[in-house]
Parts: sequence; structure tokens; C-alpha cells
Amino acid sequence: MPATPPQPRRTVAIILLDRVVALVAAARRVLTGREDVSRATWVAVVAALGVLIATAVSVVGVLRTPEKLTPVTLDPPPSVEQVGESPSGSPRAQARPAVTSPVVPASPSASASAVPPAVASSTRPTPTDATAEPTPAALGADFAITDNALLSYGATVTISNPGSVAAPAWTLVVTLPRESLGISGVEGAQASRDGAVWTFVPDPNTGQVPGNASVRVTFRVNGSLTGSAPKACTIDGAACSGLSN
Repeated sequence: MPATPPQPRRTVAIILLDRVVALVAAARRVLTGREDVSRATWVAVVAALGVLIATAVSVVGVLRTPEKLTPVTLDPPPSVEQVGESPSGSPRAQARPAVTSPVVPASPSASASAVPPAVASSTRPTPTDATAEPTPAALGADFAITDNALLSYGATVTISNPGSVAAPAWTLVVTLPRESLGISGVEGAQASRDGAVWTFVPDPNTGQVPGNASVRVTFRVNGSLTGSAPKACTIDGAACSGLSN
């Protein structure tokens, strides 16, 4: 007895087409056997069948042309040699420990220069009376009549400096008893008059009185007979010596 030829193997696509055709036939028998089927029901059934047919056709097309699918390829894992190399082909640089420079102690000069300006300035010596410029001592004056004449007499005022510092300027004031009296022949000073008061200031030759030294101012009082000596004499406000009244 001859052997039965093997049946051809049914693919997934053929199975789907058979199921769709059977489903369409069954739906047609059900719908044609009922008289109360509305038009909307027919439309829904036809749409569902269309969706099923389109899906089956798409599946069949994909199964028949598997070469059109883009295969997804995965990169092979890197080998041990590639892991130890950098992208440029050279070996990767191994991590090196950070090199720390040794701590060098600051020198005394550097620490001294780092002192804030406020602290450094506070250590400077402040000026005292010993370093300040010394002031001149108070001057003294001595009035004396040197000679007498019929209508005049000569006078000398000696201005002395008892200190060691030179006096740069001075003012001598002589007050006569009457305004009618006059002064002439002044030497060692420049004179000015305000009634009976005569004021003397240094001239270029007696601009200052050196320390432990003296200068002289001489002049002549005119128009006097008797009792015409000065009523007052002062040097920088201090009274002169040598006056009898």
C-alpha cells in the first residue's frame, strides 16, 4: 500500500486567514437569519470585519517579508585589552597620588612684616617735650639815662635774653610823661608814635636776641627840662628795670 503523502505545514498567516474567513461566514449567517437587524448593526459588523481583515493582511505581509525588518544589533562587550586602553590606543594613565609640598615655617622677618599697620604704628615713639622744639625764655629790659643836656637827655634800653634759645622778635614800649616830648636818634630799633607812647621793634641788625646775650636800643628824648623821665617801660608786656618812679 502506497504511503500517504505528508500534509503541508500550515503557517501562522494561513491560520489567521482561515479564522477571518470563518468569522465572516458565521457573522453573515447570524445576521441573515435575523429579520430585525438594523442598518447600524450591519455597519458596525462590517467595520469590525474590515479591521480584522486589515490586521490579518498586515500580519501576513510582515511574516512573508521578514527581511524588510531592520535587525537590531548589539555591540559586543569590550575585551580585557580594550578596557585597559584609552580611546586613542594608548594605555590609560593610572591615578597618581597628589604630591604635597612640605610646610616651611615662616621666618621671623616675614612674621614681623605681617604685623597690621595699626599695630606697627602704635609701637612708634610719640613726640615728647624732650624732642619738641624748645621755646625762648622771657626777655628782660633795663632802662638807663646816659647823659643830660639843657633841653634833652640820652637813654639806653638793654634787652637781655637769659635763656639758651634765641628770641626771634620783641616789642619795647616807652611811655613819656607828655605828648610834647619827642624822641630822635633811634639806634638798634624802629620807632613809631601814638601820642606819648612810643613803640620800638627790631631793625634788621637786631632782628633777634641770641641766647644768653643782649641787644641795646638807644635814643634821645627832646623838649624836657626836669621831670621828663618815662612814666613806663615794658618789654613784651613785662616792666623794665631802672626806672626811679
